[in-house]
Order: sequence, then structure tokens, then C-alpha cells
Amino acid sequence: MNRLARDPMYQQIADEIRRQIVAGDLEPGAKLPTEAEMRSDYDVSRETVRKALNLLVNEGLVVSARPQGHFVRRRQPMIFRPQAEFRKRPYTPEMDAFATEHSAEGREPRQVIEVGIIEPPAGVAKRLQLKAGDLVAVRKRVRYLDGEPFNINDSYFPLDIVRDSEIMRPEDIKRGGNEVLAELGYRQVRALDELYVRMPQPEEVKRLELPPGTPVGYHITTGFTEEGRPVRVATTVLPGDRHVISYERRLEMPNEEA
Repeated sequence: MNRLARDPMYQQIADEIRRQIVAGDLEPGAKLPTEAEMRSDYDVSRETVRKALNLLVNEGLVVSARPQGHFVRRRQPMIFRPQAEFRKRPYTPEMDAFATEHSAEGREPRQVIEVGIIEPPAGVAKRLQLKAGDLVAVRKRVRYLDGEPFNINDSYFPLDIVRDSEIMRPEDIKRGGNEVLAELGYRQVRALDELYVRMPQPEEVKRLELPPGTPVGYHITTGFTEEGRPVRVATTVLPGDRHVISYERRLEMPNEEA
């Protein structure tokens, strides 16, 4: 530890522990030295040690499990694949796409669903090309893996096309909302994806139980029919410490001349 460094001691302690975590010297689940041991090792005050630990907790590298102590956080990120939404996959009759995919990985998925009729947020109304006063049906979902809230997925539909459909029920739709839209005569043939990175809004912090300082990815998908009508806007909030966003792209080769 370089006591001549310009950074305050709590920052130096946090930097050293972070280095050990990144290097693998402290593995996931490893217990950190106690506060008393760190005070002795670094010859600092209790307040300095706690500031260092709080910094690492806020970064998502360490978790506090009082009274046992502090531990290196175990990470098993979810791979989010936007391009997979419209692929045909062998979902089971009992589980929807989210549950099927992550159950196959040996994890325990579940989701909490709320359904409502609302005036849409301005961004949703614009993407759905709605007129003033038009209402939407919204399916709000918090998705959990192994008991931890992993992401938010809220889908908005023009009310006039889904009013009497399964989309209005606050339960899993095993074949998916996209297939329900297709059965109603509004099959989506293309989607526009937008991806932003920002800090979470207060409601998102509450729904996802986010620690301070956690950035999120904000993914917006707008689905269009063959006629070009937008019929669905889905917004997904992806905490940066819980996800890997994976896009697959295929290169289209030019036709070779004979």
C-alpha cells in the first residue's frame, strides 16, 4: 500500500481489494478480512475501513452479510439476446420463453405480472403513432432468477386491438404475446431496436432493488406489421451488474457475377 499516493486511504484499500478480485486472488464467495483485521493490516480507523467496504459494495463487487461479514459477490449474469425474440423455439406448454430458456440453464425463473389500461408515456404514444386520448394496455413484468429481480420488461399495446384478448390477463402467456397479436391479425414482421445506457429512475430502483450507483441498459423494441403499423412497444430495463447483452449479426455476401 503506497501511503504517499494522492488518493485517500479508503480509496487505496478499495483499489487493493478490487485488484485482488479482478485478478482472481479473491474468488466469488470468498470472505474478506474482518473490519478489525483490516484496521490492523492497514493501520487505519474503523471509519476508513467502512468507507472502503461501502465503496466496493456500491460498485457491486462485494456484498454485506452481517453479522457474518463481507463477501466477494457471486456473479451469474443473464445473457440478453434481443434478436432471439421472434425465433421459433420449442417452448413447453407449461412455461413461456423466459421460464423455458433459464430453467434449461439450471436456474429458477419466475416473473411478477401486472396488467393495466393507461394513458401511454409520450415516448410510447409516439412510437405507436397514437392520437391524443388513445389508451394502451400495458403488461408490466419483473423477472426474477434464483430469487433476485433481474430485469423489468413492460409491453404496451394499442387498446383497441387487444381489449378482449389474453394480453389483458395478469398471467403467463405460454406461447407469448407476439403470437397472440398474430392470431388477432397483427403479426409482426420487423422490429426496431433502440438501446440506451443511463442511470435508473426511482421506480426502477425500487422494482429491481438496485444498489446505489448501478447503471442500466434501456432497450426499446417497436414491432411492426406487414402494413407498417406499430402494434407493440416493449421496454426492458437491464441492470448493468446482472446482464450481458449479446447481438448476433450475419454478413450478407454480395451476389457473385457469373
